[in-house]
Amino acid sequence: MTARRLWPRGLRGRLLLAFVLTTVLVAAAAGAASAGSASSSLVDAAQQRLTKTVTDQLGALTSQLDYPPDQDALDRLRSALGPDTLVTYAALRSENGAASRLATEAFHAEVRLRQQLITQRLSVDGVPWLVIGTPVMITALDGTRTPSGIEVYSAHDLTSVRQQTDALTRAAAIAAAATLPLSILLALLAAGGVLRPVRQLRDTARRLARGDLGARTEPKGADELAELTMTVNDMAESVQTSMATMERMRNDAKRFAADVSHELRTPLSTLTAVVEVLATTTDGMEPDARESAQLAITETHRLVNLVEDLMGISQFDAGTAQLRLEEFDVADAVYRCLRARAWLGEVELEAPDGIRLLADRRRFDVIVANLVGNALRHGARPVRVRVSTSAAKVYVEVTDHGPGLSEEVLPHVFDRFYKADTGRARTPGNGLGLAIAKENARAHGGDLDAYDITGAGARFVLELPRNPEAR
Repeated sequence: MTARRLWPRGLRGRLLLAFVLTTVLVAAAAGAASAGSASSSLVDAAQQRLTKTVTDQLGALTSQLDYPPDQDALDRLRSALGPDTLVTYAALRSENGAASRLATEAFHAEVRLRQQLITQRLSVDGVPWLVIGTPVMITALDGTRTPSGIEVYSAHDLTSVRQQTDALTRAAAIAAAATLPLSILLALLAAGGVLRPVRQLRDTARRLARGDLGARTEPKGADELAELTMTVNDMAESVQTSMATMERMRNDAKRFAADVSHELRTPLSTLTAVVEVLATTTDGMEPDARESAQLAITETHRLVNLVEDLMGISQFDAGTAQLRLEEFDVADAVYRCLRARAWLGEVELEAPDGIRLLADRRRFDVIVANLVGNALRHGARPVRVRVSTSAAKVYVEVTDHGPGLSEEVLPHVFDRFYKADTGRARTPGNGLGLAIAKENARAHGGDLDAYDITGAGARFVLELPRNPEAR
């Protein structure tokens, strides 16, 4: 298992682990330092005590020696100093215990060279020892000191001192371990204090994401989290203000479009009547006058279509669009839609008979007309219309073989007044056809989706429930 997997993913877990590890490591380091210092003091104290004991014993015994000493004198001195002692003089030796084994030739040479007391700590077979080596000095009446040639080597077992230092180390380890529950408790309290405002900010962000623009978090304290809270609140306030402004502007635009289209309806009806009369007299006009009249007729029809589309959109915006449901044969309805617009020769129709649909026939006709008209204007032949069904739904699929829908265009094909090619502002489309088609599909409880067929054009799929009243 990798270290990344062992490390907690959540911020709470990371804070807890970091806090606990830091606390335990600090406690362990402090305990180890204290135990080390205490152990060193114990060893130094034991060494000083043993050295003083040897020195005091020698001071009391050397005054009773005869110089030069014989073997018996060395034996008495060694016996008086205790076990694990070695006494030498020239070629004479008196030894007992481990001293002769622990006091090496090098140690002997250093004592002779320096002519002073020397100590050495070593471990043999896991047993700690302190070896003390010192020359015996002769003090004259005038106070001068000269070497007597007698050397004393004393070995002392430090096992008891080691046991004491081991006990200190165990106590330090236990103390460090004892800090673990306390460190966990402190970590929980610290993490709670840090993460509580973070969780509050998270909850506020979620409410904002769900559309509750009035969500706010009360800042507490004067730290960085409080500053972050105030920043988030300022951001939410700015977003709420912007959204309110945009909503007001959108409502004003919708109301303006509805009012304008309503006010234009009556004069456009009159203008349409005049244009129809004009259309019957164009044959007798001069070529220039005929061209102007035909242009006026075309633009008038285009304006009428735009106003009708705007009025249809305004009904959806106002929630006043009503469905006039009737049951009809889908294949027949699609056929009549194509024939009414003289598209039968330009469109391939695949629609089996017998598929019945309960829907608003006029709005269904508008949807199909907008989809097929869009394919003929902006796609390429052949344009195909295919009708299929499932147990509960009816599908009308319109495909063309044009350039298709790019990634930039696809998300906006159902936006109002959207035109992928800004250079075609004077084409018959007004950018409302697909938006109206989608609104009509949703009014029936269905939907309309657009897809890009890679290298083969665009595909629009209308999905309607067989019975919208049962949804």
